[in-house]
Amino acid sequence: MKADPSTDVETPTAGRPRDPRIDVAILEATADLLVEIGYGALTMAAVAERAGTTKTALYRRWSSKAELVHEAAFPTAPTALGTPEGDIEGDVRAMIAATRDVFVTPVVRAALPGLIADMAADPDLNARVVSRFVGLFDLVRARLEHAIAHGEVHPDVDPARLIEIVGGATLLRILLDPGGPLDDAWVDQTAAIISHGVKM
Repeated sequence: MKADPSTDVETPTAGRPRDPRIDVAILEATADLLVEIGYGALTMAAVAERAGTTKTALYRRWSSKAELVHEAAFPTAPTALGTPEGDIEGDVRAMIAATRDVFVTPVVRAALPGLIADMAADPDLNARVVSRFVGLFDLVRARLEHAIAHGEVHPDVDPARLIEIVGGATLLRILLDPGGPLDDAWVDQTAAIISHGVKM
């Protein structure tokens, strides 16, 4: 998809809203290029050319390649669980399945190795990226508090550690077997291990 460069006026105007069509074009161009050439070869100039806009337009929206790639790979942060409150085993399985579904997309698989390296080298970037998942962290905390109050989960289980275990298990599987599938059997087995470890 090409954005119309004429809509991306470089002269700042007080209160002028950002053109969402340019945002969409840039994110689509980034996703396409990630799959085609990989994170290492991706440049802001290449994205601007593919999107039909300018590097200035990119840097007005994203301060670095890593931030741009993160938004292209993870356009929305998960903020909900479909399981009813009180089903902690269902919650754990839903978290693993949702994480699996996000991580196995071609764009995320192409982005992850380089993105992880850049986040590790830049604490500010890491904090900005992690902040996008605050809603999910709050939801997991609320679900665990409910489960603890009803005697379903050990009271010393930390929501942040549970999120790390779920995300870490999925990430390590992808890094160890980049082209391998993460099927429902893997989700079920991983959920069972975690649930048996946290249930009273």
